[in-house]
Amino acid sequence: MRSLTSLRRFKPLALVTVGLAAALMLPSSASADLQSDIQNAVQEFLDVGRTAVPRADCGPGSMPENGMQGDVTAADRDSGRSTQGYRCNMSFVGGFAGRGAGITSTSFEHCSYMGSFFPGDLISEGRGVQVLDVSDPANPRPTANLTEPAMLAGTWESLKVNTARKLLVGTGVPVGTGVGYLSVYDISDCAHPRLLNPGPGTNMLMPLPITTHEGGFSPDGNTYWASGIAPGFVSAVDLSDPANPHVVWQGLTGIEAHGFGISADGNRMYISALGGFTVLDISAVQRRDPNPQVHHIGRVFWTDGWATQHSIPVTYDGKPYLYTVDEGGSGGVKLIDIADDTNPKVAAKIKLEINLPQNLDSNIGSSMGGSAFAYESHYCTADRRDNPTALACGWISSGIRVFDVRDPRNIHEIAYYNPPARTGQNLSLWNSPHALASIIGVPLMSTPPAIRAVLEGQFNPADALTPRTGRLAFGDVSTDWCLSPPEWRGSQLYVTCSDNGFMVLQLDNDVYSPPADQESIVGS
Repeated sequence: MRSLTSLRRFKPLALVTVGLAAALMLPSSASADLQSDIQNAVQEFLDVGRTAVPRADCGPGSMPENGMQGDVTAADRDSGRSTQGYRCNMSFVGGFAGRGAGITSTSFEHCSYMGSFFPGDLISEGRGVQVLDVSDPANPRPTANLTEPAMLAGTWESLKVNTARKLLVGTGVPVGTGVGYLSVYDISDCAHPRLLNPGPGTNMLMPLPITTHEGGFSPDGNTYWASGIAPGFVSAVDLSDPANPHVVWQGLTGIEAHGFGISADGNRMYISALGGFTVLDISAVQRRDPNPQVHHIGRVFWTDGWATQHSIPVTYDGKPYLYTVDEGGSGGVKLIDIADDTNPKVAAKIKLEINLPQNLDSNIGSSMGGSAFAYESHYCTADRRDNPTALACGWISSGIRVFDVRDPRNIHEIAYYNPPARTGQNLSLWNSPHALASIIGVPLMSTPPAIRAVLEGQFNPADALTPRTGRLAFGDVSTDWCLSPPEWRGSQLYVTCSDNGFMVLQLDNDVYSPPADQESIVGS
């Protein structure tokens, strides 16, 4: 933990030092415009954002949060109040919990595909990726299990759908990074996916030369991009013939390659790295040029978030923007102006009150013992690409948050749903990374009382099922982890959270009316 903490402190300091050094090294003859540009860039880089978006005005039937926006208070965790959940202008329609869900899931038409998490998905009755028929939103039912090697190995953040070609793809990621295994399915009959590539990428003897952690499609569905996190190794897999996936380009894009977004024409990739992203020209891959070259065009970094997760390309009045999400720290979601993709600029920030630096003590105080994540944003979805009206986000322990984004200068929260905590049920949630991380002891040695109990032979397994005791041996599931992108279905959302599994949520008509051309724009 010490080395990780040191890294978290060192990275922003190092980046700030580089920026200031560059400014100080400018010759006196440097133009005033250049000096001004450097100063503005440093100021923007250091801006951590100290303002939250306005709270939702909760209507009848709501069970709102008791603390600040996004917080699940220590008192609510201790008393068991968090097992009832919280809701504001959004209600539960139906769901399928199963044994929990992996890090990200996806959906197509009236079906959902629940991500798998290794090795827990091998233990329970719902092995691999579970397919749900949601024709009756109040009663989703399982119809199939996808058990190819990639699906059993854990799909992490790689399970994605391309609606244009009706394809589902996932890769095998046992722990953080996977190698070689990729499955492609025809989902024309969404409840019964049909494997298309029984050979390359699926056969244990025919792995593809790729590394994976996350992945996603080009908009036309002809390319699946696999990113292998650290180092920043990215592969372009040709799916023009889905039965024969093969690599057409790969290379290092930086020191890290997390999620990304791709422009509507398929020519630009916005690849997440540390705290920020890099713009790549991938047009040569999109055109399938012989020996394609990928070039860096621009980049932007910031200090108030890190492990940037993914980006969602949108437009406002024809001008291109990205919604970009930080997984680590308190960066929240940023709106990025990419009209000049050589020089992206932060245009707005979306944060909850619990994310603000002035509330850090409260953040730590309520989430302490909750394992690897707390109140970070993770994956978001816009309700359409052009002039989006709403953005729905999985905000980990803050649940599902929905924002009105019609006016990018006046973004405000309109609804949220934080599902009931499944406190004490760790041992039944084998496919949940949240519960599994707690069981295997991510926080096992995180507190002196826990260490003392083990060393003195006083560890009592019953303590593992008691939330927030002095012995956090199995961790704390007094909230859920909502990591997956919520996906739009009119005024309903298909949502997957780690402990509660798949859920259908209904937004109140008073706060959201779906546009006629609604999509579900996720990014990757």
